[in-house]
Amino acid sequence: MIELKLNRYAKKVDNFLLNFLKRQSKSLLVSPMKYGAISGGKKIRSTIIFDTGKIFGLREKKLLNICAAVECIHSYSLIHDDLPCMDDDDIRRGKPSAHIKFGEATAVLAGNSLLTLAFEIISDKKNLLTLKHKNEIITLLSNCAGHTGIAGGQELDLKFENKKKSFNQIIDMQRKKQENCSIFVFNQQQ
Repeated sequence: MIELKLNRYAKKVDNFLLNFLKRQSKSLLVSPMKYGAISGGKKIRSTIIFDTGKIFGLREKKLLNICAAVECIHSYSLIHDDLPCMDDDDIRRGKPSAHIKFGEATAVLAGNSLLTLAFEIISDKKNLLTLKHKNEIITLLSNCAGHTGIAGGQELDLKFENKKKSFNQIIDMQRKKQENCSIFVFNQQQ
């Protein structure tokens, strides 16, 4: 049952992202961006967003942009996390990591592009959210993705490597790296 729901929501988000990218100018980065964002994964964050949205009576159509944006941010963080200068992982979701398939520089640019695509998706004119909500969500997502969130957590991870750290320091690092941007959005939607 849960697996079916995860697959259904993942497919909706993947289709949204594919259609959003089709509307844009073509670039050499679209292929590695798709590879990083649409190449599997359960899209658990999207399921959390959709299920939480139901509790607050929000329509799926309104939530789809938020789901896609959060998945873009998550995908950017995975692409960057796999890089040789970070965790140096060659495999992601059972396939070669983006830097193995496309090269390190292209992986960095694809990750950066997914991060900025998240904000483009939220600010898009076709997005059904109000301007006020778009601005609030962009602020929240920025905080989750930037130096106080995912990027800051990754920096701590790199600095902590092979060093003894307190339990609280490790929890702080993991909280930042695993920052779930999706949860913070709902306070703004009510």
